Amino acid sequence: MSKLLRKPNNQEIAQGVTLVHDVTSENSSLEYVGFKIIDLAPGVTYTEELGKQECCIVAVTGKINVSDRDVTYENIGTRKSVFEKQPTDSVYVSNDHIFDVEAVSGARVALCYSPSEKQLPTRLISASENGVEQRGTGNNKRMVHNILPDSDPSANSLLVVEVFTESGNWSSYPPHKHDQDNLPQESFLEETYYHEMNPPQGFVFQRVYTDDRSLDETMTVENGNVVIVPVGYHPVGVPEGYTSYYLNVMAGPKRIWKFHNDPDHEWILKR
Repeated sequence: MSKLLRKPNNQEIAQGVTLVHDVTSENSSLEYVGFKIIDLAPGVTYTEELGKQECCIVAVTGKINVSDRDVTYENIGTRKSVFEKQPTDSVYVSNDHIFDVEAVSGARVALCYSPSEKQLPTRLISASENGVEQRGTGNNKRMVHNILPDSDPSANSLLVVEVFTESGNWSSYPPHKHDQDNLPQESFLEETYYHEMNPPQGFVFQRVYTDDRSLDETMTVENGNVVIVPVGYHPVGVPEGYTSYYLNVMAGPKRIWKFHNDPDHEWILKR
């Protein structure tokens, strides 16, 4: 199986706590991005001590309470399914903190990490703060929820967005990359994609490739899978009859998103 494609582990690490995904620098080629998905039973609390990492806690589905032991946010989370297509609540916690996530209802929670040395305030990123935008035209349309964009100064490294792509459309398209520390033209950002599909038996195709094709993988991605993008272009194709959701986490040496389109396919933007 591809080293870039991760299927759910669904490992019970404590009573009522299921570790669905755990992407780290130790088990992947990523240096700047870490990612977990946890499922929590109602009333259960997950606790983690952050070292030199910051974390964006995303209430993917269900309702949760989040605390850093100084400040607590209660009953956050807005949806039972991501395909309600409404923004959700998140909490940013800086490095060298302990945080608790308590499930008010059954909840799926994304934990998005990147290295961090400078402490910043813990803060609620409410659903109403998510910038919602439509990108693309024709069969290149998708809807984006900007949870933690580069225009938001409340993180040191992390960038977090949600993307919805309708049946028969392409996303992260035309193919683009951000794997060169060459500002202002391009920034170096690693990335992960956490995917869901509606209906859940669906799939999407994701290709990750470089100009010299030293990396060139095309994956069949199913509901609940994660795709790792250390470098390269990374388009997503959605078959007829299914809707795609993915949660993107990006981070790199500089917190700015400057991408470079594949010149072979950039022409479609000029039609």
